[in-house]
Amino acid sequence: MANVVVVGAQWGDEGKGKIVDWLSERADIICRFQGGHNAGHTLVIDGAVFKLNALPSGVVRGGKLSVIGNGVVLDPWHLVQEIATIREQGVEITPETLMIAENTPLILPIHGELDRARESANNVAKIGTTGRGIGPAYEDKVGRRSVRVADLADDATLEARVDRALVHHNALRNGLGLEAVDRDALIAKLREIAPQILRFAAPVWKVLNEQRKAGKRILFEGAQGALLDIDFGTYPYVTSSNVIAGQAATGVGIGPGSVDFVLGIVKAYTTRVGEGPFPSELHDADGQRLGERGREFGTVTGRKRRCGWFDAALLRQTCATSGVNGIALTKLDVLDGFETLKICVGYDLDGERLDYLPTAADRQARCKPIYEEMPGWSESTEGARSWAELPANAIKYVRRVEELIECPVAMLSTSPEREDTILVTDPFAD
Repeated sequence: MANVVVVGAQWGDEGKGKIVDWLSERADIICRFQGGHNAGHTLVIDGAVFKLNALPSGVVRGGKLSVIGNGVVLDPWHLVQEIATIREQGVEITPETLMIAENTPLILPIHGELDRARESANNVAKIGTTGRGIGPAYEDKVGRRSVRVADLADDATLEARVDRALVHHNALRNGLGLEAVDRDALIAKLREIAPQILRFAAPVWKVLNEQRKAGKRILFEGAQGALLDIDFGTYPYVTSSNVIAGQAATGVGIGPGSVDFVLGIVKAYTTRVGEGPFPSELHDADGQRLGERGREFGTVTGRKRRCGWFDAALLRQTCATSGVNGIALTKLDVLDGFETLKICVGYDLDGERLDYLPTAADRQARCKPIYEEMPGWSESTEGARSWAELPANAIKYVRRVEELIECPVAMLSTSPEREDTILVTDPFAD
């Protein structure tokens, strides 16, 4: 049976939640493979709005197993609160419907404190972090001083892990003018939350490999977007993990040969939250119109997103680094009514034409977009569920996007509603 990886192919906020929910009906298992609760997914199901951060999008669908993989960094207190919130909306979450990898690193209160202190003290170039401790938690993972889910089950191990982490953190806190961590209070908080997390703990790698051999369909769900990837994003204005599709395998403990289709989620225009380069950003009435029509405010932070024309050069890059087989184009309806549309097809760097965004930050900053113009359409595309319902110029726009990014459109989304989707290629087809 086919297994599918879903990745954001821009700077995040592409509408992954809706697409994952749409696909989850055909999947047996839905896995989160990276990121933390700084990522937000908004689902609209029968008029009800679900806002998820740490939980996989599949939790709102009955009869599915949702998995939080080891590539995620997990705030246990946030997770418990999120589960309670979803329960109030009528969705029950049990160990039969949610599984957390035993080797998942935890986000501790000290991580958020460090995150915020460093960002406020940075007078050179702020990264634009959400301040939720994601980066420091990943640093501790690589530094081999994380407290992981399995550590919560043994007091001696838990204390040893905390002591190792505090050697590092107290030194940093001292340099930032913060008080030393209250060791005993932190351990007490972890012991208190432990039973609520351990009930979901499991050897995810083992379960997933067994389920794959049994022919179950697995949907791998990433957070953020490929342009925020720690290696291939617009560094240093990136997240602290690998976002591209290759992370799906290591983020849950399943071989890369288990992935059959990579679906890149892409807006029909481009947005970005926070700092960093954005060649096709608009500071005019068109940018304002995109933001207002697209309701471009972050699910987690509420921050207004920067808006710009579709950047085909950047998307071609991310399709290559993630091995994208097809894209799901979202928010096409936001472009309704524009007389003229522009697509960024490359960059002018000091008189030289480039078809990709260079790696060096100073070169990125000097890149000017090269645009190709297309006629817009006055008719509405909102709610369209077939090609026949789309204006001719909207179809031409989609086809031109395919040509420029060198990747076909597999799905087309025309509203936040789950059923307002045009399926071109079924990612789950064998």
